[in-house]
Amino acid sequence: MTGYWVDGLAVGFLLVTWLGYSLVANYLAKGNPCLASVLHLYRGDWMRSLLRRENRIADNGIIANLERNVSFFASTSILVLAGLLTLLNAPGSGMLVLSDLPFTEVTSRQSWELKILVMIVIFVYAFFTFTWSLRVYNFASVLMGGAPLFDEELAETERAAYASRLANILSIAAAHFNYGLRAYYFGLATLAWVISPWLFIGATALVVVILYYREFHSRVLKEMMLSPSK
Repeated sequence: MTGYWVDGLAVGFLLVTWLGYSLVANYLAKGNPCLASVLHLYRGDWMRSLLRRENRIADNGIIANLERNVSFFASTSILVLAGLLTLLNAPGSGMLVLSDLPFTEVTSRQSWELKILVMIVIFVYAFFTFTWSLRVYNFASVLMGGAPLFDEELAETERAAYASRLANILSIAAAHFNYGLRAYYFGLATLAWVISPWLFIGATALVVVILYYREFHSRVLKEMMLSPSK
């Protein structure tokens, strides 16, 4: 019974930490520089430059490259789910392998199935998030295809509004890609659960620290915030 209580605590900690970090990160991003907010500014610059260019082949290539990155993770999610479903259908094999590892706590079949189901839910969420990101990038491609030509007579306010709309669409796609990556981070932390629920809780807390540092205090962010003159 004690093992079930600890497993329940671990699942609850994962949900609270994941949801809590997402809410806090979105709140902090409104008033503090972070990767998402700074990249949105760069996307605005990119779209304004695009509307002034005659040749937009390079821009279409960039969007295609972004779509390939998202597609890779979406496809990988399917492969991970296939492996997890195999483990769920053959719990004895997985439990037998783990029983030979040092420091691994003895677990029941019900506990094992719970751990696999939690991981399945995480990667199903990741798959849907990545595929939605991919669709939004497709929407952005359509908007780029219908963007006003560089020599087309159009008021500057309308041109700026179109560029802003394109940047917003791209930022939405990037945000969902980021949500999917977070799911991967927490999904990898869940692997520690097969060894010990306490190790799982520690790994989940470590993921939050890593995500916060990279999104709000990473060297990449500091470099992107420098002005061109620096």
